[in-house]
Amino acid sequence: MAESRDKTTDQMKLWKENRGSQKPDVLTTGGGHPIGDKLNLQTAGPRGPLLVQDVVFTDEMAHFDRERIPERVVHAKGAGAFGYFEVTHDITRYCKAKVFEHVGKTTPIAVRFSTVAGESGSADTVRDPRGFAVKFYTDEGNWDLTGNNTPIFFIRDAMLFPSFIHSQKRNPQTHMKDPDMVWDFWSLRPESLHQVSFLFSDRGLPDGHRHMNGYGSHTFKLVNTDGECVYCKFHYKTDQGIKNLSVEEADHLAATNPDYAIGDLFNAIANGNFPSWTFYIQVMTFEQAERFQFNPFDLTKVWSHKEYPLIPVGKLVLNRNPVNYFAEVEQLAFDPSNMPPGIEASPDKMLQGRLFSYPDTHRHRLGANYLQIPVNCPFRTRVANYQRDGPMCMSDNQGGAPNYYPNSFSAPQTQPRFVESRFRVSPDVARYNSEDEDNVTQVRAFYTQVLNEDERQRLCQNFAGSLKGAQLFIQKRMVENLKAIHPDYGNRVQTLLNKYNAEAKKNTNVRVYSRPGAAAIAASSKM
Repeated sequence: MAESRDKTTDQMKLWKENRGSQKPDVLTTGGGHPIGDKLNLQTAGPRGPLLVQDVVFTDEMAHFDRERIPERVVHAKGAGAFGYFEVTHDITRYCKAKVFEHVGKTTPIAVRFSTVAGESGSADTVRDPRGFAVKFYTDEGNWDLTGNNTPIFFIRDAMLFPSFIHSQKRNPQTHMKDPDMVWDFWSLRPESLHQVSFLFSDRGLPDGHRHMNGYGSHTFKLVNTDGECVYCKFHYKTDQGIKNLSVEEADHLAATNPDYAIGDLFNAIANGNFPSWTFYIQVMTFEQAERFQFNPFDLTKVWSHKEYPLIPVGKLVLNRNPVNYFAEVEQLAFDPSNMPPGIEASPDKMLQGRLFSYPDTHRHRLGANYLQIPVNCPFRTRVANYQRDGPMCMSDNQGGAPNYYPNSFSAPQTQPRFVESRFRVSPDVARYNSEDEDNVTQVRAFYTQVLNEDERQRLCQNFAGSLKGAQLFIQKRMVENLKAIHPDYGNRVQTLLNKYNAEAKKNTNVRVYSRPGAAAIAASSKM
C-alpha cells in the first residue's frame, strides 16, 4: 500500500530523501539564536507559572498568532504552478510587446487556478467558474492576464461586482449559503444568463485544472511598433483535452477528497507529466468594432470564431510545483493593470473596474510593498521609481536616489517612446444603463447550436436542481428569463421545478429577515 502513495502524500518523505546525507539544521528562534529545548516551557518549578523571559515560547507564539493573512474575497481556494511561455507564431504585426518579439522566445510564467465563491477550505469540485490567472515575467515588467475558464462573465458593469459577489457568499444573518440571494440577483440581472447557462452545463464541473481552457475574457488593445492598434481577446486551449466531472463524481470528491484539483495538478507535474495550453488571440480592427452587432467590450458576450478566427501565438507549459504554498501561491498577486508596452486596456467596463480593484485588494491583503515579494517581483527588469518606504520594504529602498520628480540629479527619467496610444473619446459623461443590451441572442445560440440534446437535458436538470432552493416567485421570474432565450429552455426547467416542488409537497416556508425592534432588543438584554 505504501508503495502506491502519490507525490502529494509522500511530500515529507521526499523532502527528507532530497536532503541526502545532510545533517538536520540547528533549530533557532526567528532571530537566529540556537534553541536548546523546544518541548518544555520555562516555569517556576515543575508546576509553576510561565516566566516572561521564556523568549523561545513568546517568539514562537507571537509569530503563530500572526500567521494568517486576509483571505482573498474571491478566488480564495486555489492551486499554483510555474513554467514558461514560448512563442510559436509571429504576431508582431499586431503587438510590439517584447514577450512576443520573435518565434522561439520563452518567458517564465506563474499560473494560479481557483474556484471563485468558496472560502479557502472549500471543495475543489463545486459548480463554480474557475480562475485561470497567468503572470508573465517579461523583459518590460510583469504582464498579468487575470482570466477564467469561461470567455464570458455574469455582469458587464463593474458597479454590480460587490453585490454580485455578496449574493454568491453567505447570508448576513444565518452565515449560510442562500439560494434566494443567488437566484434573486441572477434573475434580476438577465445579462447573467449566458454565464449562468455555461456554469450549469457540463463545463461547470471541470475535472481538475489541467482539463479546462482559459480565457483573458476581457477585450484588450494591442499596439504595434508603428502605433497601429487593434482590439484583442486572449484564449488558452488545454492540450490535455476538455474533461468534466459528472454531478455524482463531483459530489463524491467534494466529500472524500476536497483538494482533488490541487493534488491532481501537483502530482502531474511531480511525475513529469507537464500540462500545457496553446495560446491564441482573436483580433478586431477599430472599424470592425464600430460595425459589430454587439458592444465588442461587453464581457457577457463572445466574438464569433467564424468572423474573428483564433490566431495561434504560443504555448504555456507548467513544469514546476511551488516550493512553499504560502510563499509562492497564497502571496501570488495578479493585477490586470500590469500590462507591458504594446498591451493596453479597452473601454470594457469590467476591465476598467478591475484595473483599480485588484491592486487595491493586494495592498490591503499583502501590504503596500506587495510587488517586492519575490513571487510578485518583476525580476526580469529593474524597478526604478519614486515610491519609497511603507511596511515590509524588502529591498534597499532605492538607496540614496532622489525620491522626488523632476530632479536635477540623474535619477530615473521618462521615456516618450513608451507613452500609451492615443484614442478619442467624444460621448457625454453619464451613468449609462446597460441592463438590456441583447441578453438572449448569444445564449440562444449556445443552447440550440453549441449543446447537443443530452447536454441540453443535463443543463436543465442542473439548473432546476439548484433553482428549486429559491422561493417560488424567484423561480417564476427566472423561468420567464429562460423562455425569452428559447421556449424549450424555460419549459424544460419549469417541468423539472414542478416535479421538485411537488416532491417537496410545496413546502414554501418563506424566510423573513427583519431587524428586531427596540422592545425586542430590550427584552433580550434582560435574559
